Amino acid sequence: MISISGLVKKYDSVLAVDELSLEVPAGELFGFIGPNGAGKTTTIKLLVGLLKPSCGTIRIDGVDLEQDPIQVKKIIGYIPDRPFLYNKLTGWEYLEFVAGMYSLDLNTARDRAEKYFTLFDLQDFGDELIEGYSHGMRQKLIIAGALFHDPKVIIVDEPLVGLDPKGARQVKQLFQDLCENGTTIFMSTHSLGVAETMCHRVGIIQKGKMIALGTVEQLRSQAEHQHGDLEAVFLKLTSQGNDGLKEP
Repeated sequence: MISISGLVKKYDSVLAVDELSLEVPAGELFGFIGPNGAGKTTTIKLLVGLLKPSCGTIRIDGVDLEQDPIQVKKIIGYIPDRPFLYNKLTGWEYLEFVAGMYSLDLNTARDRAEKYFTLFDLQDFGDELIEGYSHGMRQKLIIAGALFHDPKVIIVDEPLVGLDPKGARQVKQLFQDLCENGTTIFMSTHSLGVAETMCHRVGIIQKGKMIALGTVEQLRSQAEHQHGDLEAVFLKLTSQGNDGLKEP
């Protein structure tokens, strides 16, 4: 569902993403982790078309992002790490705006808005201006908007930031349910516990290069750390330097 080949992004002399290649099948929840400045957010922005690669290709459901960006954007949902929203809209108005972008009819839009407001306990705030929303409420609204058109692929950067324990649990369950129904999720996170418990596979990026890839068990094998949690495995692999991808 996501196919990345030889992806490179340079900022002047800085190599932010270095020959990244990856295949993510339909229905997989793929975790993308790495130290600060490793290239995670740059990769996310490349995947959703906010940045253009220096070279390499990205295909989503077989569609080349560079050749047909509009078609790709019709089938992906993007959840950024910071919820950028227009404060003078109400929650309902924001979702109506999203529905218009994806040409959803009004009845479908209302049904889906009701579904997500109920799921995220926002039904009492739909007519309130977004400027009065807490950070967690804004994050829930962004997630609802990203899922509004039933995307085949969800690209998400730190989905649980600002959420209370109940909200975080709701989102984790939602993601698991979506994957069980065939949706592909590419999730960047600093929460290694979340990655360990939720993700089918995890990729570790360091200095723009994928240095490890596989299930948590496979990563333990690569790190020769059979009994450690993902945090211990991550720390060992990233401390070994950037020697390129080790196959599981």
